[in-house]
Amino acid sequence: MTGAQTPGTPVAAALEVHGVHKWYGSHHVLDGIDLTVRPGEVTVILGPSGSGKSTLLRVVNHLEKPETGHVSVGGELIGVKRYGDRLRELGERAILAQRRRIGFVFQNFNLFPHLTALDNVAAAPLATGRTTRPAAQELARELLTRVGLGEKADAYPRQLSGGQQQRVAIARALALRPGIILFDEPTSALDPELVGEVLNVIKDLAAGGTTLVIVTHEIGFAREVADRVVFIDHGRIVEQGPPGQVLDRPRHERTRDFLARVL
Repeated sequence: MTGAQTPGTPVAAALEVHGVHKWYGSHHVLDGIDLTVRPGEVTVILGPSGSGKSTLLRVVNHLEKPETGHVSVGGELIGVKRYGDRLRELGERAILAQRRRIGFVFQNFNLFPHLTALDNVAAAPLATGRTTRPAAQELARELLTRVGLGEKADAYPRQLSGGQQQRVAIARALALRPGIILFDEPTSALDPELVGEVLNVIKDLAAGGTTLVIVTHEIGFAREVADRVVFIDHGRIVEQGPPGQVLDRPRHERTRDFLARVL
C-alpha cells in the first residue's frame, strides 16, 4: 500500500503534525500530538467519541487553529509562515490556496443542494480560476465515473442515496488532485447497507497509492486497508503501529478496552 521510494532519496513527509495542542475553553482536546504520514501511506485513526480525532483532521486543514505546535503538508507549513523562531498566521486567501492541496471528505457530505453531481465536483477546480468550465466538467465526469457514478452526473443531491452523495463528495475531493485526502468518519451518516459502496471507493484510492488519513469506527476496514493504525484517547496518541499489532496485539490497556467494546 505504501509507495516505494528510491533508496537514498530524501522525500518530504506527506503530513507532519508536531507538538499540537488545542483547547476548547478548559477542555484540552489535543494534548501534544506528534504524527508523521509518509507519501502513499494509509493511516487510520481510531478512538472513542470525544477523543480528538475529528479535531485533529480539522487542525491539519487549518479549519481549527492549534494553540501551540504546527502542521506541514509536503514540507510546507499549513496556515502559518515562519519568521525567525516565530510562526505567524497567513491571510485567508493564502490558507484557502493551501487547502486546495488537502482533500477533505466530511461525515455529512456537504454537497451544494442546488448543483448537480457534475457541478458539485467541477466547482472546486473552477473556483481556482485556473481552468475553463468545459475542462472542469470533463474532469468531473471522469471522476464520477471513477467512483461509479458516471450515470448520475445530472442528478441533484436530493435524488441520490447517502452512499452516492458520499461518493460524489470523494470525487469532489479528488478534483483538485490533492497531495493527501482526509476522511472524517465517511460512513457514519450512512445506512448500514450503503457503507460498503463508499469503503470500496476508498480501498481503490488506497490501492492506487493516494495518501489517506481516515478517522473511522470500521475496524474490519482498518485492518484491510491501513498501513498504520493510530489510537487516540483524551487528545493523546496512545498507541500506533501496523494493523496486525494495534488491532490484534495491542500493548496499551486503553487500546485493549476500546477494542473489546467495538469488536
